[in-house]
This record gives sequence, C-alpha cells and structure tokens, in this order.
Amino acid sequence: MIDPDRLARIEGLVDDSGVCDRIEALLPIGVRPRQLRVRTLIIAILIALADHRPAHLTRVYEALVNLPIVDKWRLGVICDWHAVPHQLTYRQVEYTFGLVVNGLGKKVPDGEASATLAEVVGQLVQASIPATYKASSSSYAVDWTDVETFASAVSSAQLQAGHKGPADPEASWGHRNSQGRGGKNEMFFGYYLSLATMVADEGGGEVPEVVAAMNLTACRLDPVPAFLPTLARLHDSGVVLGDVLADAGYANRIPARWAIPLAMLGANIVTDLHPCDRGRQGTFAGAAIFNGNLYCPATPEALLTISPLSRQANQADIAVHDEATAELSRYKLPVIAADDEDGYHRRICPAAAGRVRCSCKPDSMALSFDRPEILAPPEHPPTCCTQATVTVPPTVAAKTRQKHDYPSKAHRISYARRTAVERSNSHIKDPATTDISRGWCRVMGVSAMSLLLACALVVSNLAVIDAFEARQVDNAARVAAGKPPRTRKRRRKTLADLAGANAPPEGEPARIVATA
Repeated sequence: MIDPDRLARIEGLVDDSGVCDRIEALLPIGVRPRQLRVRTLIIAILIALADHRPAHLTRVYEALVNLPIVDKWRLGVICDWHAVPHQLTYRQVEYTFGLVVNGLGKKVPDGEASATLAEVVGQLVQASIPATYKASSSSYAVDWTDVETFASAVSSAQLQAGHKGPADPEASWGHRNSQGRGGKNEMFFGYYLSLATMVADEGGGEVPEVVAAMNLTACRLDPVPAFLPTLARLHDSGVVLGDVLADAGYANRIPARWAIPLAMLGANIVTDLHPCDRGRQGTFAGAAIFNGNLYCPATPEALLTISPLSRQANQADIAVHDEATAELSRYKLPVIAADDEDGYHRRICPAAAGRVRCSCKPDSMALSFDRPEILAPPEHPPTCCTQATVTVPPTVAAKTRQKHDYPSKAHRISYARRTAVERSNSHIKDPATTDISRGWCRVMGVSAMSLLLACALVVSNLAVIDAFEARQVDNAARVAAGKPPRTRKRRRKTLADLAGANAPPEGEPARIVATA
C-alpha cells in the first residue's frame, strides 16, 4: 500500500503540471460519464513506476485497486452506480489509456511526436522539478539512447510472403553501442529517446541532475534536429539556455541542423569535435581555421596539430598538453564584439591585441619578451594582418565554433559535466529501478511510449532530488561536526595503473613464476 505522503506528493505534481485538463479537453464525450479520469490514470502510472513495477496497464490497475478505500472513493476508483458501489475494471483502464493515446497522437503517425504530445510530456517532466531548483542552473547536457519497442521486426522475406508488417508501424531499425559481450555495435528495433539533463554551471554550486526535457522519435529520423523543437519549447517557457553540452554525435551535424539553431536560442555550445572536423579546416581572410577558431597565419605548425588528451594520459601528459594549448591561445584572433542579430562578429589580430610580438604591427614590438614573437611574418600580409579588425560571418566555422577553445583545459573541465546525461540514461535503464528494456511496456507507438517514458522520468527525477537533498543534509552535518563532505572516489583503474603498481623495482628483472 502506498505511503500517504508519497501519494500526496504525486497528486500535487500532477496538478501542478496542468496536463490533465488539457488532455481531458481532447477526449470524446461518451454516452455516459467516464469513471476513470485522466488525472487518476496518470497518478496510477506514477504510483506503479514508483514501486519499480513495469509499465504494464495491469500493474497500473493493481496500483489503483490497492489504494486505501478512502483514496479509492476520492479518486473515482469506486463510485456509485445505480446506488451500488462499483469498482473500476481493467477494461476501463485500457479504454481510457487508449483515448488518451489517440487524443495526443497524430491522425497519420509518422514516428515523431505531435506538438500537443510534446508540450504535454514537457509540462509533466518540468513539474517534477521543484521551483527551488528550476533556476539553479542554465546548463544542460544532451544525449540520445535506444528504446526498444515491444513489437518484433518483420524481415524482408516475411514481407514478400504477404506479412502485413510489424505491430508497431512507427518503430524502425536503429543503431546502438552494446555494452554486452561480443561486440560494441548492434542493431535494434524501436526508437531514440533524447534527454536534456540539468548540470551545474561553470563555477556554480552543485545541482540535482534532473531531466528537464525529453523527446522520442523513430530511429529512421535523425534525433539531433528532432530535439531542437524540444529545446526551443524549453526556452520559450522561460528556461534560460546557457551551456549546452553534447558529444561528437551532435557536433558532426551540418550547422543548420544543430549549431546555428542553438546559437539563435542564445545557448553556448560545449561539444567534443568529430575526428573529421578536427584540425585545419581552411582559412578566412588569411587566418587559419583550426578546431573552430581563427589563428594567426604565422602560428607554429606544431601548435596546429594538437589533439585531445587520451584517456590514459597521466599528470605529466596533462601538464604538457595544457601548456601547449595555452601557448596556442596566444595566436588566436580574439573576439572584440559579440554576435549581432545576423550572427556576424569582429575579431582582431593577436599582435594588435597585445598577445604576440609581430613586425607587421610595430606597436607590438614594444611588448615584453614573455610574449611569443612572430619570427617569420607573411611576405605578403593577408587581410587579417593589414586590417585593424575582420568581420567574420556566421558561415565561418559555424559547425565547430564553441564556447571554449578546443581542446584546452577550460574546455576539458567544462565538457566533463556532460556525463550527467549518461547517468540519467543509466538510471532509467537500471534493472533495480525502472529498467526500460524491451518488455518494460507492452504498448507501442510514439504517443503511448512517450507518455509512459515521461512518467518514468518524473519518478527518476523525484528519486534524484531526494538523494540530492539527503546528501546535502549529510554534508551539512559533517561540516558541523568538523568533518569534510563526502567525495566520490576514483574507481577506474587502467592497465597502466596496474602495471605501474606491480612493476618490478628499477634495475631488477621481471621474474616469471611457473605454475603447475
């Protein structure tokens, strides 16, 4: 039996979302009043998921009939029917859920959520974030993950034999990275689920890593541009989009499908560049385009070959890499004017900005010798050297331009926050919690699965917030007792770590021990 406080919390959350009245207005009016209201249905789904039950409608029905008798009457699970108490049946749950799915879906399903469905799931997810945390950060990490449908795929041979097709016509084949044994890549039949997880701002305090937005699309659609309307709705609702952290799967899209629309929303992109987009990408006004920035044409060639740090880098490697990227930043053409309404901005020569010494800019030769000097300036100085400033259009490095220089120390530290969205994906896939693997729900289609996944994310957000607040209370108690707050321990050990720990002393040969 559910705890009364938890039930009250779930009811308050559903009422704050305001989605129930909106959905009710979409449903047809029958001959007689419907016993199960949309509000009660959504509350029951949340109760079932909060108890770590699968999202089966039979479990939703069990959650309703197992409520205390007072709550049954209050929520309409039991009502008077011809002066006789009548308890809700499973068929009524199935019927109401079907009406909701049809009301939120498109007349012709195409694998993408309708505008109404996207707004409803967005309001439901946002309602799970308390007001005290909604404005605590403006940074979000985004990523997509796989969600298998309950239907089985149909092979081409079956289609040629006259099979009508899969039971879920909106689902399609997609690709995922398998964590299981036997290979990293595999195909699956279902959907892509895109999430935006709140992360701490740079230099800001800790925040709960709650999911602020979601979107479900068929795998035949590109999840990256399909997620842009969701972020736009989040922005239009009053949420400030500051830093948006994404991996190379987002960065390799053409600018019109990701980078430019995000810039129009006022977001700062912090991303990992795809290997094909790293390095030199031509020139503009004589300046070298390297990793999304403009650099002096006389920049040392060794600095224009810097690559990101490897996962096995030790502290010495990191120090050398940070020193090299800091030296490279001296040759960058700094921005001296923010983007105008058309996306144009101005940059200035690094010598004119006092970062380097160059004979093309005589005034810079009076700078101190701790700055690097251009020993071989261009024989025929290009535009970036002759003009005071250059105006850069939005088409230059539109795909790779981002908040921090790539791959500098500032970028590495900022990008490390992106792992929060990986934790969000892991939380809803954890077998100990929701576990949205195949069979988790036995309904199909974007509308039905989006509604259930939104409820799963609501339950996940509540658990994250409870754990975060408990951790804050524990840290406050430890500080009051004169103890340091708890910190996470580094659990990952590489082969290099193990080899270093077990290596023989210097000058002593390794011994081979024979075993029977």
